[in-house]
Amino acid sequence: MSRSWQSLDAADLEREYTPSSVIDSLAAELEAYATASARTRSAHPPVELRYGPGPGELLDLFLPETPGPAPLLIFVHGGYWQELGKEDAGFPADAVLARGAAYASVGYPLAPTASVAQITDAVCRAVSWLHGHAPAYGIDPERIQLAGSSAGAHLAACVLLHGRVPLRAVTLLSGVYDLRPLVTTTVNDPLGLTEREAWRLSPMNRVRCTPARVAVAWGEIETSEFVAQSRDFAAAMAAAGNRVEAYELAGLNHFDNVFALTDPATPVGASTLSLLETP
Repeated sequence: MSRSWQSLDAADLEREYTPSSVIDSLAAELEAYATASARTRSAHPPVELRYGPGPGELLDLFLPETPGPAPLLIFVHGGYWQELGKEDAGFPADAVLARGAAYASVGYPLAPTASVAQITDAVCRAVSWLHGHAPAYGIDPERIQLAGSSAGAHLAACVLLHGRVPLRAVTLLSGVYDLRPLVTTTVNDPLGLTEREAWRLSPMNRVRCTPARVAVAWGEIETSEFVAQSRDFAAAMAAAGNRVEAYELAGLNHFDNVFALTDPATPVGASTLSLLETP
């Protein structure tokens, strides 16, 4: 990744890594998640499943009514590893279920109770659990897509690069792929990352060629550092030989771009949904 962040003073770095600094109301964005997810969960009650023994190691699985084996879209929520939960990320299930596919919203333990390393391990285990138990739930283990937003995109990228599970595609929305710029910001207060650990846990430090199709997207309304994080990671993955698509989502910001994931009118949504329908 470019080292542009090293030239920023503390105030600029704080602002650049506060994605709500360029929107009108963070509360309104989070309420949109909660409202849409509550509506979806009411219409399509998920099965809550435990993938590990630890606190928060639960996922919500939404299953289609059509007979399987069905493709699966797994989503990892954001919140800077310290906020939100699987209940806030149910809304993509509507479009997924309508196409005869399954949808999973992964929960994970949050900081400061858990470290970023522990959170990363939990999400890797969640995806492995879903792959291993796929046949029991009428899911095709060869047709699994993974997606994540913000911190969830970091976690999804880690799953991809760890290579434990064969993934058909991975979609990364407004992620943080080099964690080092966070170390001196207030974001790090509950995380406690050192610069060395931040780099060790950074997908930019693990770039390699993978079999999955990779989409990297970001909103038009983002701080320059978040745009740079996505552009640089997409370029690095492409240089390593990956099949990479990069999208700037017009008119969307760091928070509402997650709705594009299953919106066929957007390039990232069209790609995600089309692949769910591909044998």
